[in-house]
Amino acid sequence: MSTAYKTVTDISGPILLVEQVENVSYDELCEVELISGEKRLGKVLEAREGMAVVQLFESTQGITTEGTKVRFLGRTFELGVSEDMLGRVFSGSGKPIDDGPEIVAEKKLDINGTPINPFAREFPEDFIQTGISTIDVLNTLVRGQKLPIFSGAGLPHSQLAAKIARQARVLTKEEVETGKAAEASEAGTDDKFAVVFAAMGVTFEEAQYFKTEFEKTGALSRAVLFLNTADNPVVERIATPRLALTAAEYLAFEKGYHVTVIITDMTNYCEALREVSAARKEVPGRRGYPGYLYTDLATLYERAGRIKGKEGSITQIPILTMPEDDVTHPIPDLTGYITEGQIRLDRGLHQKGTFPPVIPMGSLSRLKGKAQGEGVTREDHSGMDAQLTAAYARGVEVRELAVILGESSLNDTDKAYLTFADRFEKEFIAQGEEENRSIFESLTIGWNLLSELPKSELKRVKQEHIDAYLPAKKSE
Repeated sequence: MSTAYKTVTDISGPILLVEQVENVSYDELCEVELISGEKRLGKVLEAREGMAVVQLFESTQGITTEGTKVRFLGRTFELGVSEDMLGRVFSGSGKPIDDGPEIVAEKKLDINGTPINPFAREFPEDFIQTGISTIDVLNTLVRGQKLPIFSGAGLPHSQLAAKIARQARVLTKEEVETGKAAEASEAGTDDKFAVVFAAMGVTFEEAQYFKTEFEKTGALSRAVLFLNTADNPVVERIATPRLALTAAEYLAFEKGYHVTVIITDMTNYCEALREVSAARKEVPGRRGYPGYLYTDLATLYERAGRIKGKEGSITQIPILTMPEDDVTHPIPDLTGYITEGQIRLDRGLHQKGTFPPVIPMGSLSRLKGKAQGEGVTREDHSGMDAQLTAAYARGVEVRELAVILGESSLNDTDKAYLTFADRFEKEFIAQGEEENRSIFESLTIGWNLLSELPKSELKRVKQEHIDAYLPAKKSE
């Protein structure tokens, strides 16, 4: 029987200070027993000789310094995992909340994971189709990549997250070879594919929305959901993404699944870190966030990737809302350093009623070159990406010029770019929430839009691709 300490000397927010302790280690789990007999779980944040700082996963309401017992359990926070987790919904602390039975664990894993040896990593290079043109064509998602979505307050990142989660899949060899996507009802994959979805600090309505979206589309059968709502303890929010990534690592590296992990909202996670840091009376860093924010985020983001000799992979799509749409805020700033690009949502497009409001300028997938081209998608993909982005940027410039000088001052080429930009927003960027475009459909839409421009302006696509794909009616 472990020793029960009655030496709680201070309580601050979710933090307890326990003195006169022995043989306690960092990250060790503990059980806090109240005078009433109620038991709550916590973990050790800091351990020194004769003293431990304990962080509770639940509220400290009702806890007093006198009469409270603390037992240290000699183990870290572990998640029981098995393939039966697929199709299930869990709380932010890993407990089933879908009225289903408890998971019979095949094994228990430390939620902090184990670092991947850089030498053992394989370079990400396989295409993942999300069904969203601006991502698939212009900011291609690569299997094993970490590609965040930078959003803002009031922008539809929740709807975008749900759309990606239910539509993401890998193409079959037959689809790549024929250049034709299978019907939605017949769409399959050559590999085992799964989605792990983690929501942190969301409202009850948002949590129900995510759950309903997975259920009504049938995507829940290949998904694992972790839902932490705003009324849950703030410390649970810190554990939620680690639980999700632990489940993903098990499915990917032990069961051979290709897992896409979607985490929303990283801003809520960082706010939880700041709250706990303040309770510990730590010296604050930029804007009050702890000085170790970069390191902490890296421990999450770097759990994505592929490992040599392992069939599975983990692709990560963290979503964060930028306070005041400020991309220099510490959360997007540090996230951009760690990850391989970003997808930006634009408030201007959103105000026009465009969904999803993904803006090509400011968005970037640094690894997309490996997942574009013959044998992966289609031979014209890379050139189409460059040409569409450049043409839209030129069209936006012309639109701004027309506001100042008037459209009558534009030459024929400028007017063509202006028409292209308008059509690009309405036909390429804009999609219905239920619309799931294949990469081949998206490329066809792109070629139809490029037919608005003179052939002399198509300098970023190869001539043989122009001959093969550009509609003949406007090619001259």
